[in-house]
Amino acid sequence: MSHPDRTPLPMLDKRRRGIYILPNLFTTAALFAGFYAIVQAMNNRFEAAAVAIFIAMVLDGLDGRIARLTHTQSEFGAEYDSLSDMVSFGAAPALVMYEWALQGLGKLGWIAAFIYCAGAALRLARFNTNIDVVDRRYFQGLPSPAAAALIAGMVWVGLDNGFSGDELRWYACALTIFAGVSMVSNVLFWSGKDINLRRSVPFIVLIALVLAFALVSSYPPGVLFGLFLIYAGSGYVLWALRWRKRRLHRAGAAATSEPPSPQNNDASAESGADAASDPGSKP
Repeated sequence: MSHPDRTPLPMLDKRRRGIYILPNLFTTAALFAGFYAIVQAMNNRFEAAAVAIFIAMVLDGLDGRIARLTHTQSEFGAEYDSLSDMVSFGAAPALVMYEWALQGLGKLGWIAAFIYCAGAALRLARFNTNIDVVDRRYFQGLPSPAAAALIAGMVWVGLDNGFSGDELRWYACALTIFAGVSMVSNVLFWSGKDINLRRSVPFIVLIALVLAFALVSSYPPGVLFGLFLIYAGSGYVLWALRWRKRRLHRAGAAATSEPPSPQNNDASAESGADAASDPGSKP
C-alpha cells in the first residue's frame, strides 16, 4: 500500500545535499564582510574593519534562520557556513587586532593572535561534531561570533575614544587570549535557542525591544562592546555558581553519610544498659 504523504528517501537525500540560493547568499555576504574587514585592516582603516565584523555577525545569524524557515537546510550550507565563520570570526578578528595593537608586542603579539585564531578553528570543529550531543540551550565554550564581537568592539571603542593600538596593546593582548581560550573551554554559555519567536509575547516585551534598540543606537561601540563583555563573563559566573552548588551538595551528602561518633555509641550503650536494668522500662 502506497503512502502519498511520505517523501521518498532519494528526494530527502537530494534536499539534504542540495545547494540553495537564499541561505547561501547570506552566508556569502557574511564571508565578504569578513574578507572586507581583513582588507580594511591592511589599509589601516580599523573602524571600518570592526564594523564589518559586526555586520558579518548579523548576516551569520540570519542565514541559518532563513534556511530553517524556508526548509532549505543542506549539508553543503552547513559546511559553507562553518568555513565562512572561520574567516569572519576567526582569521579576520585576529588579523585586525594584530594590525591595530598586537604588532608592537613582537612574538607575544602574534602568539596571542594565533591563540585566538586556533581557538576559533577548534571551537567550530567541536561544534560541528557535538551538534547532536550537547544541550541546545547552551553553547560549550564562547561562541565564535561573540568572541569576534569582543575583539571588534574593543578596537571600535578604542578608536572612538581617541586611543591608539599601542596605548592599549596589553589590554588587547589579554582580551585576545581570553577570547581564544574561552572558545575552547567547557564553560557553558546561554544560546538563546529556547526562545520561541512564533509565540505571542506581552506588550511590555515590544517596549523593551524598542528601548534596547534606542540604547544601542545611542552609542553603538560602547554598548555593543559592553553587552558582549557581560555575555562573555556570564558563562564564568554561571560556572562558579554551579561549582558552588555542587560543592555544597557534596558536603551535605558527606555529612549525612558519616558514621555516628564514639560518644553517641557510648551514650546509646549506656541508655540500653539502663533500660535493661530497669524492670519497668518499655521493651
